Amino acid sequence: MPKPSTSAIQNRYDIAYFFDITDGNPNGDPDAGNMPRIDPETNHALVTDVCLKRKIRNYVGMKHAEKPPYEIYVKEKAVLNSQHERAYEALKLKSNDKKAANEKSRELTAWMCQNFFDIRAFGAVMSTGVNCGQVRGPVQATMARSLHPILQLEHSVTRCAVTTPEESAKQDGGNRTMGRKFTIPYALIRNHFFISPMLADPDRNGTGFSEADLALVKEALNMMFDHDRSAARGTMAPVEILAFRHDSAMGNARADQLFSLITCEAAPEVRSGERPPRSKADFTIRVDEKRLPEGVTLERWLVH
Repeated sequence: MPKPSTSAIQNRYDIAYFFDITDGNPNGDPDAGNMPRIDPETNHALVTDVCLKRKIRNYVGMKHAEKPPYEIYVKEKAVLNSQHERAYEALKLKSNDKKAANEKSRELTAWMCQNFFDIRAFGAVMSTGVNCGQVRGPVQATMARSLHPILQLEHSVTRCAVTTPEESAKQDGGNRTMGRKFTIPYALIRNHFFISPMLADPDRNGTGFSEADLALVKEALNMMFDHDRSAARGTMAPVEILAFRHDSAMGNARADQLFSLITCEAAPEVRSGERPPRSKADFTIRVDEKRLPEGVTLERWLVH
């Protein structure tokens, strides 16, 4: 792949991302009537990696008005093959010319990477009909999980207006119940992100994910909830962003070793079960920086 205009990242990062929610639904489960996702064995809240990536995509697309090189590939009502055809047009190829497409496959994939932020970051499978190949992204995330059991609350939602004149004529004014919504009173949630320069390196057929892209991810992790407000989501906010920066591209320690240096301790009355947690003040997040391996630096990305 040709190199992008800005240099690809050179350092590996392992990131512990803490965020919380108050009186909202962090990630509804369509298989359970949109109730908050939970681990049924522990009642811990779950938030999918896809949900968090969506918020990053939305923030970047909003900030840069969906213009190259910050277009968003996976978005609502996007026609993916139409985006692929743009790459063929840019390279003066016909989408039905399979031989030419195979010969130019890397250039097609590179064009998509250079124009779409989320492809550079998360990768994409672009072989849906109009083939632009596929590429693994350097930014990957885990399923997020609350640090404590949560309580799912169910609320009836009603309205005072009716839909039709016939409903209005009814003695009881019609059935005004619109439906139900679900919330969690409070949850502190932890997620892990991994950023690999090996998958960003254009010389290794990487995406070209750059230092400027990394700065955008950092900014999005700080600000994305402020541009994703709704009554259903209550109040969501980042609590702590702990980024372990490796001096090398391959890394200087395993991610699990680094994450084990982080502890999150609940307040005594929460720990003893006297009351449930209700704010981030009920938890203390610490990092044992004295045990950091050589070649690893702790960066605190949360903007206070």
